[in-house]
Amino acid sequence: MTDFPGAPTGPSTGPRLRVLAAMSGGVDSAVAAARAAEAGHDVTGVHLALSSNPQSFRTGARGCCTLEDARDARRAADVIGIPFYVWDLAERFREDVIDDFVAEYAAGRTPNPCLRCNEKIKFAALLDKAVALGFDAVCTGHYARIVDVPGGGRELHRAVDPAKDQSYVLGVLDAEQLAHSLFPLGDTEKEEIRLEAERRGLAVAKKPDSHDICFIADGDTQGFLAKHLGTATGDIVDTDGSKIGEHDGAYGFTIGQRKGLRIGHPAPDGKPRYVLDISPVNNTVTVGPVEGLDVSALTAIRPRWCGTETVTTGSYTAQLRAHGEEVAVTAELVDGELRVTLARPLRGIAPGQAVVLYDGTRVVGSATIATTERRSLAADIG
Repeated sequence: MTDFPGAPTGPSTGPRLRVLAAMSGGVDSAVAAARAAEAGHDVTGVHLALSSNPQSFRTGARGCCTLEDARDARRAADVIGIPFYVWDLAERFREDVIDDFVAEYAAGRTPNPCLRCNEKIKFAALLDKAVALGFDAVCTGHYARIVDVPGGGRELHRAVDPAKDQSYVLGVLDAEQLAHSLFPLGDTEKEEIRLEAERRGLAVAKKPDSHDICFIADGDTQGFLAKHLGTATGDIVDTDGSKIGEHDGAYGFTIGQRKGLRIGHPAPDGKPRYVLDISPVNNTVTVGPVEGLDVSALTAIRPRWCGTETVTTGSYTAQLRAHGEEVAVTAELVDGELRVTLARPLRGIAPGQAVVLYDGTRVVGSATIATTERRSLAADIG
């Protein structure tokens, strides 16, 4: 097998592989599929139809689920010279990603739908189907690197391009999924990918990146949640429990939010207030000073280990938001829960988000934040 440029990003050296390339219709997945084919693999392209009612054109759509995206993917496959199919996973996507997204907000948590999509759709439903059909690996345009370990096993590492690194949303992958994954772009800067796409004659070379939440076409998350959850008037309270405003639904707020709080009067100290807590039990949103957002420790549930290592107790770095900064932490696994202590406090960390542990550039694992401890507050309000 011919390795892709740079660090190893594919299955262990061996014979020509049957590869299923997930093609979203964007430049990254197109170049990834082209590199896999050029490396000598038997590549088949597939576009995942994830929307039960896709918009025909990209105007107003902000993700990768339009009919135009499917056509872009097909044209790219034609240029590369590989077979191409469209697989309908809309029902599975609705159940595992959209319904989960709505349920998490209803419970006062802040989910990451891209992480859930990678876990449940691209590397569960898609990979399971691919293996059942006789494919050896699934190839995607994610920016991350897979490194083969001497003596066996594989590790997931950050991409060379820190601005595009997507290892955070891939931290849910386990050893078996890594064994059947290809990430051909992990060693390359994004601008180089666009130039390569032009050289290959791919029409998507200058296509804008998808952004925001793909199943919320207009970007109005609050409106989307209101449609699914309805309105439910509740109180906005200060840290002492005093009512200072009302809201139409607690799901319309996120931890760390400053604007749009609908507070009728300024705080006594004149400083801005931020959302500190969202309680679905009594439909209350608590606001307070920015210092109340300082998270010093957290507990995370449902840990998934990226590879073979399982955390007992150790020192790592952690990323707690997509494209967020890294912080040194101490992590300990206690009764199946991950207890993480931060070397310095971070702000805007909310239950429902993922904490991903790193050892250098290597991804150790991921878990879902259940509660947070605030350095400046007497009790955990996560």
